Amino acid sequence: MASSNTIRARQLEQLSNAQFDVIVIGGGINGTGIARDAAMRGLRVLLLEKGDLGEGTTAWSTRLIHGGLRYLEYYEIPLVRESLREREILFRNAPHLVKPIPFVVPIYEGAKRAPWLIQVGMTAYDTLSYDRSVPRHKMLNAEQTIQRVPGVNSSGLRGSAVYYDGQVTFPERISVENALSAVDHGATVLTYTRVDGVSQVNNRVTGITFTDLLDDQQASYTVHAPLTINVTGPWVDRLVNDVDVETPQYIGGTKGSHIIVESFPGAPESAIYVENESDGRPYFIVPWNGLYLIGTTDFRYTGDLDQVIADDDEIDYLIADTNRVIPGAGLTREHVRYTYSGVRPLPFVEEGSESGITRKHLVHDHAPDIHGLISIIGGKLTTYRNLAEQATDLAFRKLGRSVPPSSTARVPFPGANTGDMQRFAREFQAWSGLDEPTTTRLISIYGTMSRTLVERSKRSPGMLQSLAGAPNTIRGEIPYAFDLEAAQTLTDALMRRTMIGFNADNATAALEEAASIATEHNAWSEQRRNQEIEEYRNYLKRFRSQALEAAH
Repeated sequence: MASSNTIRARQLEQLSNAQFDVIVIGGGINGTGIARDAAMRGLRVLLLEKGDLGEGTTAWSTRLIHGGLRYLEYYEIPLVRESLREREILFRNAPHLVKPIPFVVPIYEGAKRAPWLIQVGMTAYDTLSYDRSVPRHKMLNAEQTIQRVPGVNSSGLRGSAVYYDGQVTFPERISVENALSAVDHGATVLTYTRVDGVSQVNNRVTGITFTDLLDDQQASYTVHAPLTINVTGPWVDRLVNDVDVETPQYIGGTKGSHIIVESFPGAPESAIYVENESDGRPYFIVPWNGLYLIGTTDFRYTGDLDQVIADDDEIDYLIADTNRVIPGAGLTREHVRYTYSGVRPLPFVEEGSESGITRKHLVHDHAPDIHGLISIIGGKLTTYRNLAEQATDLAFRKLGRSVPPSSTARVPFPGANTGDMQRFAREFQAWSGLDEPTTTRLISIYGTMSRTLVERSKRSPGMLQSLAGAPNTIRGEIPYAFDLEAAQTLTDALMRRTMIGFNADNATAALEEAASIATEHNAWSEQRRNQEIEEYRNYLKRFRSQALEAAH
C-alpha cells in the first residue's frame, strides 16, 4: 500500500495536467463538507488546507451539535429549525461521532431569564424539533433538580429545565471523514498547502497559487479552475484582500475559550447549561471524553488568528462561575488540565453585543465585483452540511450547469457503513478479540472503519497492543493514520486521527512510543523523529497544557 507521502507526491505531480471545476480553500468542517457534497455530485474538486484537516475553527468549538436554544432570544427561528433538522441528520448519518446528551438548565432567583421565559423557550424548541429522535423537555422543581444534579447550588434555586441536544466529542473526525468521502468520489485533498494569492484576469478569479509547506524547497504551484470557494473561516478577509478589487470587511470574529478539568466534587452526570452571574452570558459544563469541558467565553478579537490562547481572565471567569453553580467543586487554576481557544468566523458588526451577532451563515457570491469567487461567512458546526449543500448548489449555477440534488442528507459517513451500529459493536468486539473499553473507544472514533484498522493491525506483530500511557488504544492506529487517513505529521496522528492528544495528559505519556511507531512505519530519520516530537510539544503550548509544563 502506498504511503501518504507517496500519494501526496503523485497528487502534486499530476496538478499541472489536472482540470478542476472548483477549488475549495479551507479544510475545516465547512470546507470538507463542501468538497464532499461537490464531489458526490460529480464536480472535479481540489481542496487545499494550510494546516491539517479540522485543525482550525472546527477544533475550537464547544463540541456540541445543537439547535441553538439561545438563538430563540434573538428571533432566529429559521436558524434554530435548520439546526435541529441538521442535528437529526447527524444523529442518523454519523451515530459513532454524534450522540444525544441531556442538558439541565438551573433556574435561580434574580436570573436574567425567568422560569416562564425558559418554559416558553423549551416549548418552542420542542415545537421546532418536531422530527426529533430525543425526548421532549421536562420542567423540574428545586427538589427534583437537586436529585438530578446533587452538587448544584441550592441557594435561590427555583427549579430547572431538562432537554436533549447532541454532542460531537471530536468534530475533527467529521472533517476527516468528509475528506475521506470526498476523495472516494474523486476529489483531490492536499493539506499543508498555503495559498499565497489568486490568479486574476480583469475582475475574474481564475485560480490560485500555493506553496507546499512540507517540501524542504517550499515548492510553489499554480492551479486553475473557473470557481474558487473561500472557506477559510476567520481568515476569509485575507484571501479576499488579495483580489484586485476594493471589498468591505466580512469577518468580525469573537474569541471563545474553554477549560478542561478532571472530575471534581459535585461534577454532574448531565451537561449543565447556565448563565454566568457576572454578565448573564450562558455557558456549559459538559461531561466530555472522560473529563469535563467548561466554556465558552465570547469577546471580540483582533489578535493573531494562528495563536489564539485562553488568557488568565477567561480561565478565572469560567472557574469562578463553575464554583458558584457547584459549590463543592473547589476548582482552581491548578485543576485545569489544559485549555483551548479559537475565533468564531462571525459576520462583521461594528457595534453591539457579541452574543447578538447572528450565527447564520452566508454563502456570498462576490459577483459582479469579482467573478469566480464565493466566500463562506459565519456558520455553525451543526449546520455545516446544509451550508455545504447551498454552496454546491450555487457552484453548479455559477458553472452554468443544472443543479443535481444533494445526497449528503441520506448517505451515511464512511464510519457509519452499517444499518445497526449497536449490532456492529457487538460483532466487532467478538471478532476483534479486544476488550470492551478498547472496542468502544475505537468505534467512537472510527466507527465501522475500526474493522479495517484491526484487520491491518492483526497482520503486524505488536500492533494490537495498547500504546503505553494511552488506555484503550491500539498501536496500529498510528500507521493507520498515515496510510488511510492522510496524516502527514505526528501531531496530525495524535490530535486529529487517534484523538489521544485530548486525553488528560495530552498524550505526553504516549508521545515517545507513538513517535517510534511513526518513525519506523514512515522510515523517518532520527532527526525527523526528534523534530516531530518537538513540534508536537510546541503545538501543546497553545493549550497551556499542565502535563507539558510538568514535563519541563
